[in-house]
Amino acid sequence: MPDDTQIGGRNGKFPATRWSLIVASRSAQAEERQRALDTLIAAYWKPVYKYIRLRWGRDNEQSKDLTQEFFARLLEKDFLESYDPEKARLRTFLRVCVDRFLANEEKAAQRLKRGGNVQFQSLDFESAEGELQQLEIPSSETMDDFFAREWVRSLFSLAVERLRRECEAQGKQRHFQLLELYDIDEGGKELTYEQVARQFGVKASDVTNYLAYARREFRRIVLEQLREMTGSEAEFHREARALLGMDVDLP
Repeated sequence: MPDDTQIGGRNGKFPATRWSLIVASRSAQAEERQRALDTLIAAYWKPVYKYIRLRWGRDNEQSKDLTQEFFARLLEKDFLESYDPEKARLRTFLRVCVDRFLANEEKAAQRLKRGGNVQFQSLDFESAEGELQQLEIPSSETMDDFFAREWVRSLFSLAVERLRRECEAQGKQRHFQLLELYDIDEGGKELTYEQVARQFGVKASDVTNYLAYARREFRRIVLEQLREMTGSEAEFHREARALLGMDVDLP
């Protein structure tokens, strides 16, 4: 994103923590544990599905079953109980858990019933499979990087959809459309603001302001979701710097 998208300028503050994913996953309350699982699934189900397909060579149907089974077992068997944010990123820990799960699954005589007592979101496996067909197949040596890239893709996709919903709710559809034109579809790269203004029936200054607003809100949403999807404050800051170039001092 361009420089004008930094929240609050160069000294912008990160959003305050709303709730801790790790704390919620260890809660005695079933609602909080389910909430943690929902957040994990939203961010990680596509990377996990694609990783199982490519790293473990499972077919489409097997990968669907194993992806859902993995997240069910993640909660039911308290995989996150052993997570230490000082030792690894949360996404690295989860990828290792997938590997262990698949290795154990191959040896298991009987599978855990898919889903168990865990409620699953509706997962669009067809879209994940379609995305796989457009990707360059990674080598076994680059699977870690592949998983990380797919996690980033998932994070940004969730942020785009949330921004779309928020703009629609606030009557700011034009703001989102301009972001879509310039930064998602990149169709506005060869157009001047005056040309885009005529296309959308607004002033050139509106294009500048609407686009700045949408980029700022997109970055805010990314940061809010990133905070929920990382295991510690330090990890959150590292990931924010890596993804958005936001270099701030740790508190």
